[in-house]
Amino acid sequence: MTTATHRFFARVKTGLTADKGGFASPYAINVRNHRFLRNSEIKRWWLGNNPVATAWHNALSATFPRGEAFFIDSLKVFREGASPELAIEIRNFIAQEAHHSREHLHFNRHIEASGFDLSAIDARLALFIAKTRVKSDLVNLIVTAVLEHLTTIIAREVLGETPVYRDADAQVLALWRWHAVEEIEHKAVAYDTFLHATRRWSAWRRWRVRCIIAILVTRTFVAHRWRDTLELLAQDGITGWRARGSLLAYLVLKPGVLRRILPDWLSFLKPGYHPAKRDDSRLLAAYEAGAALQGEHPALAGAETEAPASVD
Repeated sequence: MTTATHRFFARVKTGLTADKGGFASPYAINVRNHRFLRNSEIKRWWLGNNPVATAWHNALSATFPRGEAFFIDSLKVFREGASPELAIEIRNFIAQEAHHSREHLHFNRHIEASGFDLSAIDARLALFIAKTRVKSDLVNLIVTAVLEHLTTIIAREVLGETPVYRDADAQVLALWRWHAVEEIEHKAVAYDTFLHATRRWSAWRRWRVRCIIAILVTRTFVAHRWRDTLELLAQDGITGWRARGSLLAYLVLKPGVLRRILPDWLSFLKPGYHPAKRDDSRLLAAYEAGAALQGEHPALAGAETEAPASVD
């Protein structure tokens, strides 16, 4: 065996050893009970007047209400027996996700009011989630951990300096940025719950299972969002190769929203991966600095704040 091969397996062994335990949650999980777009409307192509960009993000938003409910149920099952610290984080995770579900349900009504029909997308999603729910609680938890990783890396793009959101409707962007900052705050909760639930597994088994499920879940997620986006583009009269070519270019060329997040997604497959290893404090600090300006900050336009609701 070559020296390089020895080094490779040594790194894998080190990573798997690190994968045996969890990390302290790196950030406070702040439950912000904001409400958005209560006294306004949105235009049909709210993201830069771009039908492709708008359709892709509308397809994502269409999944959030049911998806967040699935995440909540997946973690609730494992709250019993968790450490006091993890139990508190799961509770705060549930509160944040419940608010996200409510606000994206409201946003989706705005999407429909602008002329899009989301009913077929929602029906397919409801059927898919129903089929997933009958699997084991542990499978649902691992699926949730994978999808939480996806939402976290998308959240980094929303909060970062990417030009994708430069020309977005300010009030819609406020919603997406609020959602994004809370996704980053609770990015470790589902994964730590997975570590808790599989604490009797070997590190090798845990790594192998999460990698297999990550690949399967991500493939399905992208395929379904591709189909949903094409359906929404068809409602704008954009069909055939024109639709597929435009969407492919948006996802992998310019701005390349999937290409940009691929390196971050791959980190989930590394032995010893943990969400807390990635420092997102700069993004959170920048958001909070903007929040301190309240309505003066364009990314917070149109937000209404209530006292945090008690969500069990």
